Amino acid sequence: MAVNLKTDLPVDGGLLAWLPSRCLLCGARGGKGFDLCVACHADLSRNDRCCARCALPMESSGALCGRCIRREPPWHAAWAPFRYAYPLDRLEARFKFGADLAAGKLLASLWIASRAPGELPDAIIPVPLHRSRMRSRGYNQALEIAKPLAKALRIPLWRDALQRTRATDAQTELSALQRRRNVRGAFVAKFENEIPEHVAVLDDVFTTGATLAECARVLKRAGVGRVDAWALARAPARG
Repeated sequence: MAVNLKTDLPVDGGLLAWLPSRCLLCGARGGKGFDLCVACHADLSRNDRCCARCALPMESSGALCGRCIRREPPWHAAWAPFRYAYPLDRLEARFKFGADLAAGKLLASLWIASRAPGELPDAIIPVPLHRSRMRSRGYNQALEIAKPLAKALRIPLWRDALQRTRATDAQTELSALQRRRNVRGAFVAKFENEIPEHVAVLDDVFTTGATLAECARVLKRAGVGRVDAWALARAPARG
């Protein structure tokens, strides 16, 4: 049974099970089954209008963005139910860089509650971290979000199908070109048995798509027929 380190009371059942949830952003009473109040939940930006191919936020849905028209991405379709904006970006930063696992649980719950694509993959493959980053951070944020999502969608989670073979610089401050160069050749695909026909490679945030694109190319070279790009949130175009 899990124990709350602050109170030494059981987390599962007992007194704490009856306590109302609290908003992780403002501390108000939680609502709608999430650790978010009604107001903060309403502030989340849904990515309902986006590019049909890369999920880039747009003024209208169904059309292709200019980038996808100029150059076809290596994935077949993308799913990013939220836009990377306030207040979701605060929760994401707390989860990714602050070891706030409660924020990660909330992000996964929000993703699970979103409308899934009509055609689901045979497996979900999270973007891996290099072992040096795993040692410093302690967990892979993409994997931790992928676990409950895969369970909810009843899709196998192939956590070791992709491996990061070299450490790369943090993508945050890099340009789109630098991001592509940074991850080029950084991944390998390893399938122990059969190679699935259709997979979704999953990351927490989709910014330029450089990491997801490199993973998609590696998986397709390994024999995967279709690769989709999944992320919790899609960042708007820079500039």
